Amino acid sequence: MLKTCARVIVVVCPVLLAAGAAGAQAPAPKGRLLVTVVDQTGAVLPAAAVTMLGQDETTRATPLPPLVASDAGVATAAGLAPGRYTLQVEFPGFEPATVRDVRVRAGDNRRTVTLRLQKVSEEVTVGRDGQTSGLDPRGNAFSTVLTREMIEALPDDPEEMEAVLKAMAPAGAQFRVDGFTGGRMPPKSQIRSIRLPRMDAFAAQNHGGMNGMMFIDIMTQPGAGPLRGSLDMSFQDDALNARNPFTPVKGDEQLRQYGMSLSGTIRPNKTSFSMNVGGTDQYTSPNLLAVLPDGSTVSDSLRSPVDAMNFNGRLDHALNPDHAIRVSFNRSSRESRNQGIGGFNLTDRAFRSSSSTNTLRLSESGPLGRRMFTESRLQLVWGSTSNQATVEAPTLRVLDAFTSGGAQTRGGQDRFDLELASDLDYVRGPHSWRVGGLIEGGRYRSDDISNYLGTYTFASLDDYRAGRPSSYTRRIGDPNLTYSRWQAGLYVQDDWRVSRSLMLSAGVRTGFQTLVEDQVNLSPRVNMGWSPFRSGKLTLRAGYGYFYDWVSGDLYKQTLLVDGFRQRELNVANPSYPALPDEGATSVTNQYLWSDDLTLPTSHRMSAGGDRQITPNQRVNVNYTFGWGQGLLRGRNLNTPVEGVRPDPNLANILSLVSDAEARTHSVNVGWNLTKLEWKRAFFFVNYTWSKSDTNTTGAFSLPANGDNLDTEWGPSGGDVRHRASASFNLSPITNMSLSLNARAQSGSPYNITTGRDDNRDGLFNDRPAGVRRNSVRTSAQWDLGGRLSYSWGFGTRGQSGGSGGGAANKRFRIELYLSGQNLLNRANYVGYSGVTTSPFYGQPTNVMNPRRLQMGIRFRF
Repeated sequence: MLKTCARVIVVVCPVLLAAGAAGAQAPAPKGRLLVTVVDQTGAVLPAAAVTMLGQDETTRATPLPPLVASDAGVATAAGLAPGRYTLQVEFPGFEPATVRDVRVRAGDNRRTVTLRLQKVSEEVTVGRDGQTSGLDPRGNAFSTVLTREMIEALPDDPEEMEAVLKAMAPAGAQFRVDGFTGGRMPPKSQIRSIRLPRMDAFAAQNHGGMNGMMFIDIMTQPGAGPLRGSLDMSFQDDALNARNPFTPVKGDEQLRQYGMSLSGTIRPNKTSFSMNVGGTDQYTSPNLLAVLPDGSTVSDSLRSPVDAMNFNGRLDHALNPDHAIRVSFNRSSRESRNQGIGGFNLTDRAFRSSSSTNTLRLSESGPLGRRMFTESRLQLVWGSTSNQATVEAPTLRVLDAFTSGGAQTRGGQDRFDLELASDLDYVRGPHSWRVGGLIEGGRYRSDDISNYLGTYTFASLDDYRAGRPSSYTRRIGDPNLTYSRWQAGLYVQDDWRVSRSLMLSAGVRTGFQTLVEDQVNLSPRVNMGWSPFRSGKLTLRAGYGYFYDWVSGDLYKQTLLVDGFRQRELNVANPSYPALPDEGATSVTNQYLWSDDLTLPTSHRMSAGGDRQITPNQRVNVNYTFGWGQGLLRGRNLNTPVEGVRPDPNLANILSLVSDAEARTHSVNVGWNLTKLEWKRAFFFVNYTWSKSDTNTTGAFSLPANGDNLDTEWGPSGGDVRHRASASFNLSPITNMSLSLNARAQSGSPYNITTGRDDNRDGLFNDRPAGVRRNSVRTSAQWDLGGRLSYSWGFGTRGQSGGSGGGAANKRFRIELYLSGQNLLNRANYVGYSGVTTSPFYGQPTNVMNPRRLQMGIRFRF
C-alpha cells in the first residue's frame, strides 16, 4: 500500500507543478472589437465587408481574416492583441471608409462606422490589392452592383422592372430575393441592392440545369434606424396609351397602384422592423382577331380586370453581437376576370381565376469562432388557386382561325412547399471552404379539371363548314388527387488561392429526387480565375460544370391523373358531328405513363471569359459558353399508328415519359459599363448576346412529328433568339431631376410550320409538310425604348445623420413626381405568327407586343 501511494505521488506531483507553472504564466488578456456599420440615416448595413490591419508591432504579428457584418450590421473580431488597428469598410453602393488608430483594449470594444452613398459607381473593393479584387467571384470583374441611384432609375412597376433587369443580365439569369428563389419581386422602395451576374461561376452551392445557374440577387432593406416610411400612388389610363394596330379603336385600359411602407428600430442595435402594403386595380384590353365561319374577320379590344393585394412584413433581431435572425412574412392575392379571351379565342371562352400565396421566411447567420461563418434559411409557402369558366359548353376549335365554346376549366389546387438550406464557410490560409445542404419539396391537393365537356378540332374553315372535324377529345373521371415530391442536395467547394494572381475552385454536388429511381447524381464543378497584372485590371476565367435538373411535379401529377382508370382522356379521330361519337369510339383513350427507368436530365457547360477595366469608370467583359444537354425529357408513343392502325386498338396514344433527348447551345456575351461620370452624374450599361440553341425535343410528353424518329426533330429551340441587345442610360440634367432610358432589341424567334392536319392519325396536329424541319421560320425583329423622368423636392432636416450632397436627398421629407413609359416610340413589334398552312393567317402576325403605355405617379417619403 505504501509503495502504491509513493508511485501516485511521484506521478501526480510533476503534473501539479507543471499546472502551477502554467497558471503562473497566464497569457496576456485579449480584446474583442464589435464594429457596427450603418448608412447616413443610421440604418445598419448587413453583410458589409470589414478588414482589420494592425498598426503596432504586436497587432501586426498575426494576420486577421476578413470580416462580414451580421444581419444586425455588426462585424465581430475576437482574440485581438491590445493595440491600434486600421479598419477598412465597404458595402456595395457606398463609398468605402478607412478608420485609423482604432484602439483595442482587453475586453469588449465597440466602434460605429458610417458609410456614405456613392453618387454613381459599381461595386468597389477596398483593403485588398487589385489582383485579389479581380479574382473575387462577387467582385467587379464578374458581377455588377446597382447603386441606390441606379435602382431609382428602374421602372416602378415590378413586372416592368423585372423585364429591364433580365435584359441587363445574361440570358437565363434567375431572380433570388434575400437568398430565396421563387419569390415575388419586392417593391422598389424596399430594395437595398441588386447584383447582376456577368458569367456563371459554376459554384457547387447552385443546383444548375441546362441553362446554368446565374442569379440576379436582390437584397431588401432592413428596418434599422429612425422611423422611415413612404406613400406611393401611380396611375395609367388608355388616354395616355397608343392603339393596338390590329384593333379599329383603342381599348379600355386603366391601372391604379398604391402602396405604403414603414420601417424603424424597435430596440437600438437589437431589433428592427419593416412592412409594406400595396394593391393594384387594373383592367387591360387583350386583342381579339379571328375569322368566323362566314369568312368575316372580327377584331376588337376586350376588357380583362385584375385586382391584386400584397403585404410584406420583416423583423430583424440580433441574438447577440455576432448572430442575427430575420423573419419575414408575405401574403399576396390576385383575382382576374375575363381570362382566356383574345387572340383566336372568342368572348365565350372567358374564365375567372383567383389565387392566394403565403410565404414565411426565417434566416440566421453569424460567425462560429474566428474562421467559420454559418447561414441557415427556411422558407414555407402555402396557398391555393382556382378557376371557373364563365360559360359551360363544348369547345369548337378551328386551327388558327377561331375557338368558341366554354373555357372548360374548374377547380383548383392547394399547395404547401418547404425549402430548408444551410451553408458553412471555413477559411484557413489560402483555402476558403464552403459546405452545405438543401431540402425542398411539398405536398399538393388538387381537383382541377379541364376539357370535361369535350373539344372538336377542325383543320380548316372549309372542314368546319362541311361538318368534318379531325378529332374529338374529352377528359372524364375523378380529378381529386393528393401527391408529394421531395428533393435534396449536398455540396462542398474549395476556393484555393494558389498565388496572388491565380485562384482555383473545385466542388461537387450530389442530389436525389423521390420521383425517380436514379438516386446518385454527382455534379462536379471546376473554375479557374487568373489576374495576370498587379493592378488587377484584367481578369480571365474559365470553368466547367456537370449539372442535373429536377423533374417537375406537374408531370408526375399528369401520370397519376390520366392513367386510363382515375381519369380517361378520350381521343377519337374523324368523329361524328354534331352528334357525339358512339359509345364504342368513346372508349378509346389516351394514357400517360411514368417510366420506371426515368433518370434526371443532365447537361455539361463550359465557359471562358475575361473582364478588362479600361479606365477607373469603364469596364468591358466578354464571355463564351457552350452547353450540351443529355437525357432531356420528351414523350414516346407506345401505340403509334402503323399505316393508320394502332397496335392496341383499345387505346389511343400511350405516352411514356422518357429521357433520351438532347440539346446544344452556344452563346457569346459582351458587356460594356461606363459609370461614375462627373457630367450630369451619368452612367451607361450596354449588353449584347449572340446565341444559337438547337434541340430535338419541345418538352416533356411532346411527341415527334414523324413516329419516334428524333433525328428529324432537330431544330432551333423555342428560345433561340440569335441576337439580343440592351442599353441603359441615366443622367441628372438639373438638380433633383433624373432621366433614364432603357433600350431593348432582338432578332426574330423561331416558329413551326404544320400542315394543320393529323396526317399520321395519332390525334395530334404537329405534322409538318414534307422536307420542312421543326422551327424553320422566324418572326420579325423587335426593339423598343422605355424611360422614366422624375423630379423631387424636400423639406425639413434629417438631423445629425445628414446626407451627402445637396438637394432633396438631404431633406427629412421628400416628394417625388415621376412619369414612366414603355415603347415610347410606339414601335410595332409583331407577335403571334401563325404557322398552320390551313389558317387564313398563315405566315402572318396576329398581334403586337406592348403598344406605348405611359404611367404617372407620386411618392412621399420621410
